[in-house]
Amino acid sequence: MKKVWLDAGHGGTDSGALGNNLREKDITLQLVLHARAYLEHNYLVDVQVTRSTDVFVSLSDRANRANAWGADIFVSMHINAGGGTGFETYRYPSQEGSQSSLLQKELHTEILPTMRKFGTIADRGLKTANYAVLRETNMPAVLTENLFIDTKADAEKLKNATFLREVGEAHARGIAAYLKLPSTEVTFYTIQSGDTFYSIAKKYNITVQQLQDANPGVDPTKLQIGQQIVLPVTTYTVQAGDTFYSIAKKYNITVQQLQDANPSVDPTKLQIGQQIIIPAV
Repeated sequence: MKKVWLDAGHGGTDSGALGNNLREKDITLQLVLHARAYLEHNYLVDVQVTRSTDVFVSLSDRANRANAWGADIFVSMHINAGGGTGFETYRYPSQEGSQSSLLQKELHTEILPTMRKFGTIADRGLKTANYAVLRETNMPAVLTENLFIDTKADAEKLKNATFLREVGEAHARGIAAYLKLPSTEVTFYTIQSGDTFYSIAKKYNITVQQLQDANPGVDPTKLQIGQQIVLPVTTYTVQAGDTFYSIAKKYNITVQQLQDANPSVDPTKLQIGQQIIIPAV
């Protein structure tokens, strides 16, 4: 499963930019929380955040924690200041044509049109900068500057809760497009003799926590044979000409992983329109 690190700029004693009765640290946190919620609800992905509350985290700690966790990408969200207007994105200078550059393009092309649904937004471009969180991270990393807090027209948008939610979700869609994340569907699993949340999670290559989150009303210690629980996995609808080999190749998994996730499916008798489970990897 892909691992995404979301970084809300500033926090705690570091308010970031100030203007029009707004604080950068508050807005960046809202953007990150909206992005995380959208990712976790719509895609098979593991998400961590630098902060989920108003606390201070040093620049080095932000990068070090993402590196230690083994994040696949790092996205830092900020609000600009200095009297300008519009939206811009940054990557580290030496990474032209790199994965960071590709991530930057996906984010930029998803976020800017979303912002423009709320009015005129200047495109300040895809830029480079020697920012610590871009320099010290080991994975593709991008920093977004989401309008100017000290420009009245921009600030009015930043005060709009719907605008912040949609911009946060646009970050999530850009990330999903770059990582080619599989979307989650509601799939049910029927409890068998001997099943535990641990054994089910292991079978479908998800975490026990993800299984618990998808089934908040289920007591893992009191599973009943025949009981149905929700699996936070993606499903695939069989098309003409599909084989287990072609489907596995499409999702970059092995045929054995596909068979293990679909023990009741005969690979030699696939039917058009049949639903099969795609395990997370």
